[in-house]
Amino acid sequence: MKRSLKKFLRDTDGAVTVDWVVLSAAVIGVAMTVLWPVAYSAESSASGLGEFIASVKDSYD
Repeated sequence: MKRSLKKFLRDTDGAVTVDWVVLSAAVIGVAMTVLWPVAYSAESSASGLGEFIASVKDSYD
């Protein structure tokens, strides 16, 4: 039992997979954190632009 536990703890075959999963999650988390304000700003700007176009259209009618 001790022998197989020691062998299991020394085995590093799956370590690269775990590293990639953690690295990918970190990159996705940072990207979401950076892009969230940009997406909110773009939505707000698009809404403001739509209201402006609607007001200009109404002034010509």
